[in-house]
Amino acid sequence: MNMLINIIAFKIGWLSSVVGAASELPMLGPIVVLVAISIHLGIVSQPVSELLLIILTGAIGAVADSLMIYAGWLAYPAGTFVAGFSPYWIIAMWMLFATTFNMSFRWLQSRMLLAVALGAVFGPLSYYFGEKIGAVILQDFSASMIALSVAWGALMPALLILARRLEGLTMPIATSRI
Repeated sequence: MNMLINIIAFKIGWLSSVVGAASELPMLGPIVVLVAISIHLGIVSQPVSELLLIILTGAIGAVADSLMIYAGWLAYPAGTFVAGFSPYWIIAMWMLFATTFNMSFRWLQSRMLLAVALGAVFGPLSYYFGEKIGAVILQDFSASMIALSVAWGALMPALLILARRLEGLTMPIATSRI
């Protein structure tokens, strides 16, 4: 049941963030994300560890997206406090994403090659759909997608390893190596 809540909260938070940013309501997403993170922290057995994971993921995501902006691959039309820096709503999305590492994506923690592949494919797809909705601009589509694929291929397993180190739940991890 907790995993279903986690998946639903993530989907609602993602959609609220992207649609909010595209509709010039960039605070909508972070408000929904705050609620989702609060629910998540109420469910986990070690909320302090999980909160640290959420904060660190937000910081890592802010740096990753800011580098993409600096390189000229991404632009965000709404929600930016400082030019050239990730908007607050995308940082909130990174923080929301962290709530999935020890719950919905727990099965992926012992499958690092699969994590690389899934990150390299689905990370860029998330930005692609965000562009279709109007929340982000992929400045040079091909270069942006390649850069996002490389970044997400590296970030997904790294974030899952971080999640395992900061274990905020008390569930056993599968040990398959695929």
